[in-house]
Amino acid sequence: MLKPETSERYLNEVVKVEGIRRMMVNGPSIPAVVPYGPARGSPNPNSNRRTIKVGDATMELRVQVGSITFEVEDAGVIEEIRKVTNAFFTQFPAQVLEGKFMKTEASLVDYCRYGPNADPSVIGLVDPRRKEAPVIIQGRK
Repeated sequence: MLKPETSERYLNEVVKVEGIRRMMVNGPSIPAVVPYGPARGSPNPNSNRRTIKVGDATMELRVQVGSITFEVEDAGVIEEIRKVTNAFFTQFPAQVLEGKFMKTEASLVDYCRYGPNADPSVIGLVDPRRKEAPVIIQGRK
């Protein structure tokens, strides 16, 4: 798992790569309040839940980053991401896997949340329990 500072630095490096359409950050949730147990409902003072800035966007990191999924325009972009990843992670290994890991067509949840004319950039990024919309990060300008 990556600390917020490391996640922010890595994402700011990889967002410079041209050809990335979308990215999704995954990992275990860091709730703002304790969800169960004797302390249920009290604030959860976790230092990993903080605001980071990626590109021009500011977002609250609600997960401890374990994996990052990219949707790219073509296979050449994967090599650029691999170069950035290998240059960034020198103290421990990191993997860049190639495959289809993100939805490309609207599911029932996407249809219910965004309607029949959903923006293709948010398809598959919907958590039905979240009230907030996905954070849009602008890459290279």
